[in-house]
Amino acid sequence: MDKRLLVFDCHEAWVHQLRALPQPLDIVIGLRGRHTAGWDESVRPVPPNARLVRLEEAVGAAESYDCIIGHNLTDLLDAKTLRGPRLLILHETLDGTLLEQGSTIPADELRRAVMKFTQLTSTHVAAVSQLKGKSWGFDEDIVTLSADTEDYPAWRGELARGLRVANHIERRPRVLMWDFHNQAFGGLPITLVGHNPGMDGVKPSADWADLKQIFSRHRFYIHTADPQLEDGYNMATLEAMAAGLPVLGNRHPTSPVENGVNGFLSDDPAELGQYAAQLLADRELAARMGAAAREAVAKRFSPSRFEAAIGHSIRRARREWERRRANALSCR
Repeated sequence: MDKRLLVFDCHEAWVHQLRALPQPLDIVIGLRGRHTAGWDESVRPVPPNARLVRLEEAVGAAESYDCIIGHNLTDLLDAKTLRGPRLLILHETLDGTLLEQGSTIPADELRRAVMKFTQLTSTHVAAVSQLKGKSWGFDEDIVTLSADTEDYPAWRGELARGLRVANHIERRPRVLMWDFHNQAFGGLPITLVGHNPGMDGVKPSADWADLKQIFSRHRFYIHTADPQLEDGYNMATLEAMAAGLPVLGNRHPTSPVENGVNGFLSDDPAELGQYAAQLLADRELAARMGAAAREAVAKRFSPSRFEAAIGHSIRRARREWERRRANALSCR
């Protein structure tokens, strides 16, 4: 039987991608500082190859894992008594993380601390994008996000409304260019979905099936982001494209949107608002552009590409861990 992987519960949409792997999976739940104590079913169902465990259960079982996957240094510290190679996945830029947390730690200081800790623990580091990896000083191994077009029902677009999926906007207004978003789309019918307790009438989807239907019914999707702090897409953007929605946003060097083909990009909020109004009035245009978006995400962000990339990262983590063990034995 294949040895199990262990991953800490956070970024459910990302963790759900691990269903592409043939190995069984333990997901650690009950972590500190989360808005839900367990796996968040409003984001994704539990992967079919996974079981949910508490950290104390994993420690008590004393199982040797094929790889232990964390999302931050806290996860790696919590994993200190677990047996197996370590893999840290970087989901945010360094400057974006410091800004969201309101931290006064100098970026260079935190970057050096993370590098030193991962070296001391023989932790391999991968990032979900080049921008994010480079910001931390780890841009050699990139595991790009994926979205499977087969997961999403046919697009209908009967609601003449735009859509955005985003959590904790109040913590990330600069990262998400929220002022620009409001300038471009403030007077238009827009549905906002996500965990945003401070925003009246805004709530997460009930579950993934509900989210798929929300995608299917809306006319276009919105993603705006500061090019210094965030990528020109995120998981929800790729989901929207896989579901057949054109995407609107600011110009960004990493955006998967080809202007005028599968969406519209502009740094002029008035112009972007005009593009949105055009899609709201012309469902057939939205359908054509959405079909192009679906084709683009199938080519660039397929599950097979994710599976190959994460498999490569896990193998590198194992090699670094085995090298550490070999060095320890040679010193005895």
